[in-house]
Amino acid sequence: MRKTEKIILGIIVLSFAIGIFLYPQMPDQMASHWDDRGQVDDYMSKFWGLFLLPFTSVFLCLLFVSIPKIDPLKVNIEKFRDYYDGFVAFMIIFLFYIYLLTVLWNVGIRFNMSRLLAPAMGVLFYYCGILIKNTKRNWFIGIRTPWTLSSEKVWDKTHQIGGKLFKIAGIIALSGAFFQKYALFLVLAPVISVSIYTIVYSYFEYQKEIK
Repeated sequence: MRKTEKIILGIIVLSFAIGIFLYPQMPDQMASHWDDRGQVDDYMSKFWGLFLLPFTSVFLCLLFVSIPKIDPLKVNIEKFRDYYDGFVAFMIIFLFYIYLLTVLWNVGIRFNMSRLLAPAMGVLFYYCGILIKNTKRNWFIGIRTPWTLSSEKVWDKTHQIGGKLFKIAGIIALSGAFFQKYALFLVLAPVISVSIYTIVYSYFEYQKEIK
């Protein structure tokens, strides 16, 4: 078992342990979703409120562990495996962070959820930029468009620019912690814009190559 996998397993076990320990103390209906102003707008039963994210982490862990084994270009994944493992760890830690915020809210500790999520999203996006910059051509990870998958050169150019832009999106998302009113916009708008731009960029780079 890889070191990262041991860390992830420890986090998942801890999240289930927290859920089991706090189950008797939780309300029958737990707050589970917050609007862009940080106000609760949805609830779920305490079983799913305590165990949905841990189960989601298990599913994602199994998925992420499987990808390097089933990808037809898995030899390329091994070239950036350390960055990939780091992303998996960041994702599970991110879900655990959301889980802790949810639990704290439901035991009576009040805070603005959007404001606390913004920096976590920013860190995740920034690391996505690091991963994307170092990603080699494969079928599961990175900016996978028909044009990047058809050309190694287009893949490399798209991921170089995409890596830089995702880092910028991460920094902008971090600023949402200081601008509570615009936190959701500062998180979503940059990453959506970057995603659209890189798709269009890969198309035009491929057209330039075939000409």
